[in-house]
Amino acid sequence: MTAAPTFSKMRAYLWPVYRHELKIFIPLFLIFFFVGFNYSLLRATKDALVVTARASGAEALPFLKVWAIVPMAFLFTFIFTRVSNRLSREKIFYAMMSIFIGFFLIFIFCLYPFQDSLHPHTLCDKVQGLLPQGFKGFIALFRNWTFTLFYVMSEMWSTIIMTVLAWGFTNDVTSVNDAKRYYGLLGISINLSGIFAGSFATAMSHNHFSLFIPFGNTAWDQTIFILTGVVILAGALCMVLFRYIHNQGGGYNAPSYHAEHEGQTKITMGLRKNFAYLAKSKYLICIAAIVVTYNIAINLIEVVWKDQVKQLYPNPSDFNAYMGQVLTWIGIIATVASVFISGTIIRRFSWTRSAMISPFILLITGIGFFFFFFFKDSNFSSFAAFLNMTPLALCVFFGSLQNCLARASKYTLFDATKELAFIPLSKESKLKGKAAIDGIGSRVGKSGGSLMHQSLLMCFGTVALSTPYVAGLLLIAIGTWMVAVRSLGKQFKDLTTSHETLKISTEEEVKGLEPSSGR
Repeated sequence: MTAAPTFSKMRAYLWPVYRHELKIFIPLFLIFFFVGFNYSLLRATKDALVVTARASGAEALPFLKVWAIVPMAFLFTFIFTRVSNRLSREKIFYAMMSIFIGFFLIFIFCLYPFQDSLHPHTLCDKVQGLLPQGFKGFIALFRNWTFTLFYVMSEMWSTIIMTVLAWGFTNDVTSVNDAKRYYGLLGISINLSGIFAGSFATAMSHNHFSLFIPFGNTAWDQTIFILTGVVILAGALCMVLFRYIHNQGGGYNAPSYHAEHEGQTKITMGLRKNFAYLAKSKYLICIAAIVVTYNIAINLIEVVWKDQVKQLYPNPSDFNAYMGQVLTWIGIIATVASVFISGTIIRRFSWTRSAMISPFILLITGIGFFFFFFFKDSNFSSFAAFLNMTPLALCVFFGSLQNCLARASKYTLFDATKELAFIPLSKESKLKGKAAIDGIGSRVGKSGGSLMHQSLLMCFGTVALSTPYVAGLLLIAIGTWMVAVRSLGKQFKDLTTSHETLKISTEEEVKGLEPSSGR
């Protein structure tokens, strides 16, 4: 993807893509749309399945993210490294996508229809009677184990498909200058998909399909069938579009990509070697710190908020419909920000200033949500009555507002600046570092927040009683995030201004970083 003459001022602001690039860029834009669509759809559905399941609730989420998601994150990273060592870069995409499509087919036709026979409710009831209340969330993982699997695979979609494969592919075939033109538009694609996914999830949850779809005993059963079927279809379309890009001579078949990597040997990946490689670079460690602390912070707030949503909407269809509405607003806010704000910020301001906006937004909105949470039953009860709302509904509203703003900043500035930070790396640094950071780092962050929640639940028994301590841990996480942004920003500026590519030596005795000439 090469640069060409300058655009008009309006064209540069709204659509900085040249005509000869459209046959590659439009399919890439659609891939990000469908990947983002599935991400948003699965995000609402997995929460509705787990949080509203029998004898479950938001208490299950911290345990699930530690005892289920972390092991699966390591497993999928291991699978990805093995597949990467055996297949071409293009075929890796098809192989990993097929794993996800295969699981959702099994879930929709085998696991979900027979959940009553597969879930060990009797055994779990006996175990629950022997253990303290704080173990309720842990037992729910095994009680509703098919839903646990669905939740885990939904989480892995965002890690493996969206972050490692889709963004990894784009980073491989895009230069820093082109990325400043493309990444804002790709962010818009993801944000638009969130609007469609949220609206679709809400519409499906509010309708009954017994006259049209011979599946399930309830409207919720039929909704699950439709939502999962759409996820499968969107995944298949991603593979078709990815193949189209390569048939058109783009992607890994592009002459520029072959010229840049001509004569280079295939990089061998291994799970332990990837982390050892990561540990050698201060630059990669800073990226990892940003990913980990973001996920700790967002997870700390979301568990408290979803607990409030569950109290307001205990029915799974109502819960899913509400989460769909939240996703729609996230998409709207993020799309407006992508079109009119984030792209301009990335082009005009330094990497550090652009990347610092996300933690600042999370800090302000997090403080606001906890303020309304703590005082919802006292100072604001009359205010809620004035708005014709219950105190609980008012608290859920401000939690949703916090989630919309924080997530919108994540899908725009956070993701774009993080992916930009990978581009000055050498091919080996990019591949190994991204696999370790995005494959495991985000899960470690979420699990770190979940471990904090678990410890507090063991001590206090409920989410509500542990919330004051959650608020304090949030401030620590965001402070660490900001420190990592400042450190990485200085290194990024040094590399890009000197047009260098960061190459980390593979020698075991290395003590520093070795720059090599870049693109």
